[in-house]
Amino acid sequence: MTRQPTNWAGNIEFSAARYHRPTSLAALQQVVSDAVKVRALGTGHSFSRIADTTGDLVSVADLPVEMHLDAAARSVRVSAGVRYGEVATYLLDSGFALHNLASLPHITVAGACVTGTHGSGDANRSLAAAVSAVELVTADGDVLTVSRAGDPDRFPGFVVSLGALGVLTALTLDVVPAVEFAQDVYDGLSSEQLSAEFDRIFGSAYSVSVFTGWGTQRTNQLWLKRRADAAAVDVSWLDAVPADGPRHPIPGLDPVNCTEQLGVPGPWHERLPHFRLAYLASSGAELQSEFLLPREHAADAIAALDTIGDRIAAVVQISEVRTIAADDLWLSPCYHRDTVGLHFTWVRDPDAVAPVVAAIEERLAPFAARPHWAKVFSMEPAVVQGLYERFDDFRALMQQLDPKGKFANAWVEHHVGSK
Repeated sequence: MTRQPTNWAGNIEFSAARYHRPTSLAALQQVVSDAVKVRALGTGHSFSRIADTTGDLVSVADLPVEMHLDAAARSVRVSAGVRYGEVATYLLDSGFALHNLASLPHITVAGACVTGTHGSGDANRSLAAAVSAVELVTADGDVLTVSRAGDPDRFPGFVVSLGALGVLTALTLDVVPAVEFAQDVYDGLSSEQLSAEFDRIFGSAYSVSVFTGWGTQRTNQLWLKRRADAAAVDVSWLDAVPADGPRHPIPGLDPVNCTEQLGVPGPWHERLPHFRLAYLASSGAELQSEFLLPREHAADAIAALDTIGDRIAAVVQISEVRTIAADDLWLSPCYHRDTVGLHFTWVRDPDAVAPVVAAIEERLAPFAARPHWAKVFSMEPAVVQGLYERFDDFRALMQQLDPKGKFANAWVEHHVGSK
């Protein structure tokens, strides 16, 4: 390699001795079979060393693109390097959709699912919950397929897998009929009303986000995404007011790269994300953290963070509050609990951000907050592991599939360990 690849944000320069971009499944199998240590890379939209390795780093971006809809089975099979925006466009042509999307359509399906990434909505589970089958190259270079129907006992351990079981090559996702959506943004939601009316606010639309800057001077934006065939949301009971033009989540920034607002109906995949596929969401000059906790603790958790609101405000670009429905995937941050996610987009200054993240973790500890696996956190491994009832089952699965630790990098060894 003449230049080490980096993650999307540029805060991580990968340590790999070799970087591969195989163009066939057979070539990928050979790379994995020959490697002593190997990790897979999608779009690199992580903010920690979860994808790093000192051995072989293998990108799935150049594998043959596959998207195959089975309309009768209500499913679509996609290759691991496909981005959500790409599969969304493909499905739209046949009248189908995914149940939800993350704020960015730029990320790969595989990368989002193995890290437990999600969208928003009281009734919407994580993106990984739509996965009904996975295909992966295992440590010996063989191809293994595991499905929800064929191996129901172990399958929940294969989806949010942190890249520790093998290199994902394809996933099968549940699909639903496509409908148009509309998006409305409101300014000036008070923090008092956010806490007092949390359930009503987040139950008011298909997908709901609140953006806040924390601190004593913060203002809150409310983003409501609804099916276009549903009535406009009645927000007369709120103190927020309709935005008089398009908004960016970070107040003052140009909203040109944001999905269309002002209640204009449009395709589902051009409203559910916050950002357009054709534009970069930002320059990448940021860090991110997210903590996910039982939804019933939302108001108390926000109150706890208000005690350090000015410290957060000093290093945060924007924070987002979302809700996600429970799923049954062993290492999903939403495992067996309806969840509220508290997301933080930081300035790209690790030294300044680290003590604030630690303070947030301390304030959220009473609420059993689980960190997003691919983002910045500092919680002790034993604490994180104790938040997952099936953690030992996942480690046993990892030992079964990869007894020599071929897919275990320093990050996995630290946070997951071995049985």
